[in-house]
Amino acid sequence: MTSMTSELAKIRALRDQFVPETQTVVMDRAIDDLVASGIRNSCLRIGDRVPDFNLASIRGEQVNVRTLLLSGPIVLSFYRGGWCPYCNIELRALQQVLPEIERMGASIVAISAELPDRQVATEKENGLTFPVLTYLGNDVAKRFGIVYELDDDLLQVYRERGHEIKTANGPQGAKTLALPATFVVDQSGTIRLAYINEDYAERLSTEEILHALETLSD
Repeated sequence: MTSMTSELAKIRALRDQFVPETQTVVMDRAIDDLVASGIRNSCLRIGDRVPDFNLASIRGEQVNVRTLLLSGPIVLSFYRGGWCPYCNIELRALQQVLPEIERMGASIVAISAELPDRQVATEKENGLTFPVLTYLGNDVAKRFGIVYELDDDLLQVYRERGHEIKTANGPQGAKTLALPATFVVDQSGTIRLAYINEDYAERLSTEEILHALETLSD
């Protein structure tokens, strides 16, 4: 089984090799600007309570986080969208460890601001069997403190790359994205692991997720 870390590194290397420098400069500057903004300081962290929320699944079912917690801990994974190759790698890695997570009495929920029809495609292409939830306009992600606004230069680069954010997210989320983030939440609703990274090519390893879940039962 190829590790998620090596797959992410391969995609990043291909980007650096084949994407025009005029575009990579804009992308990398946006990451640097996010770091400089101090966005992590406003994000939910270990020890915080996860906000209560209701979201629709891609099949229209309403899912409540407090109801999910009645059955056990949750791994919440915020991803940018099916257009993001790094997100797809992470989603597939989560699917691979889903049996282990379920054996520990926990569950996975993936959350994105993408429109439901696009999420259906993401679920199918990645073979996902855990819930994929949608929140138009990044409203829920804002409560986690992980939403940021895209500047015009970056939006233009994404258009040039074939990623029109307005088409993916609808007008409510046309200029914002959520940082890729993973939260492990215990059954009381307390965040026990919080991973946020301004660099979208970096993701929390599944080994760290499993370890965090194991410590909940210690």
